[in-house]
Amino acid sequence: MSSDSTFSRTLHDVGLAAWFGGALMGAVGVNGAAAAIGGRQGARVAERGWSRWAPVQFAAVGAHAAGAVGLTWSNRGRLGNQRGVASLATAKALVTAAAVGATAYAAWLGQQTADDSDPPVPPEDAAEAVTSDASDGVKRRLALLQWVVPALTGTLVVLNAKMGEQQRPQNVVQGVVERFR
Repeated sequence: MSSDSTFSRTLHDVGLAAWFGGALMGAVGVNGAAAAIGGRQGARVAERGWSRWAPVQFAAVGAHAAGAVGLTWSNRGRLGNQRGVASLATAKALVTAAAVGATAYAAWLGQQTADDSDPPVPPEDAAEAVTSDASDGVKRRLALLQWVVPALTGTLVVLNAKMGEQQRPQNVVQGVVERFR
């Protein structure tokens, strides 16, 4: 087992930081500014901002995933030997899958609005988006997803912190002892 996972940890952490930060900034900054402008012009601002961010966002998700695979491989011995590591890794994998799905779905919905001749702007408040038009259904879903993605990626930050705590020497010893009881 390699004793140094700096490269994997860097990919994992920088990817997650960009994914979380970009999603949160998009919800607050890009979508908030677009909503303040309003109408078609605001919708175009949001679409262009998200279009420029999309390649970085997908690279961040990929870097995070690659780093996660590397870290899992480096820590494979702890998965079976230290109590609590496998269950936390499983929870983190499930939250990661949900975050990837939410990110991809938001991108897909965003592309639908970009292709629309009169694209909707995700509103600051999802409750304001309730109307009967089909594009308003997309608007409502985007209004929700703009907060779901940073909530899920923020949860990953917390789980990552917990996993870091599991690697403290005293916690490793305690986890291994508890595993064999």
